[in-house]
Order: sequence, then C-alpha cells, then structure tokens
Amino acid sequence: MRASIWTAVGLMMLAGACKQQAAPTMKVTPASPVLEQGAGQQGHLTLVTDRSLVCMVNDQHMGQPQIPVEVSGRTYYGCCELCKDRLANDATFRTATDPVSQRPVDKATAVIGITQDNTALYFENDQTFAAYARQAAGASR
Repeated sequence: MRASIWTAVGLMMLAGACKQQAAPTMKVTPASPVLEQGAGQQGHLTLVTDRSLVCMVNDQHMGQPQIPVEVSGRTYYGCCELCKDRLANDATFRTATDPVSQRPVDKATAVIGITQDNTALYFENDQTFAAYARQAAGASR
C-alpha cells in the first residue's frame, strides 16, 4: 500500500500537480461576508477581486493569500515554490484563454471568475465575464 501511495505522489509531482487544498465552495449572497472581502457573484460564476487568493498555475481559488511573483512589473500568484518557479520562468503559466472571446489574456490583469468547484477562469474584460456568467446561469435552468 505504501509503495503505491508514494508512486502516486511521485507521479503527481512529475505532472506538476502541486495543488494545495482549495477553499470549500460557498454560496455567495449579497449579505455574505465574502462579498465584503472582495468577491461578487453573477450567475454561477463568482467574480474575484482579490487575485492573491488564486493559484495561477493550478487555476484554483485557494481561499487564502498565495505567494506573489513579480514578472516584468506584473504580479502573479502561486500556491507553492514549484508554482512560484513556473510563474517566474515559463510564460505559458502566466496566460490563459478567455472562454468567451477565445483570445489570450494575461492572468495578472485578467478579470477572474471562479466556478462552483473553485476553478479559476480568466476573462479579458467585464463584458466577456458577464456573457459567460449569463450563459452559465441559462444552462443550469
């Protein structure tokens, strides 16, 4: 049993799966304290205004401040030393594709939304965020 656990751990490390435990999913309402801390909900997507709570390598809302990484005057966030290294040295971890426009976006300046399972999505502007949120809300009806 121990060998298989260590094999699985080794494979996760090789694959770059250094995910720390993400914050539990919360229902956000207008009176929720989460809103006072800088998040707002639209449809089934929650707007994140404190990007330091997102690991930008694992694309997960972590619920606590992450490690800041400065690159060319922009700040990215990672959950561990491996993520910090990747953000500093590999530009592919600093960009994402807007799910609406399909254009590349810089994670340091993107509008960030989180899904109900705490997955971070990156949008080029408020309009594509709102379009995605409307689409997600309509699909769940």
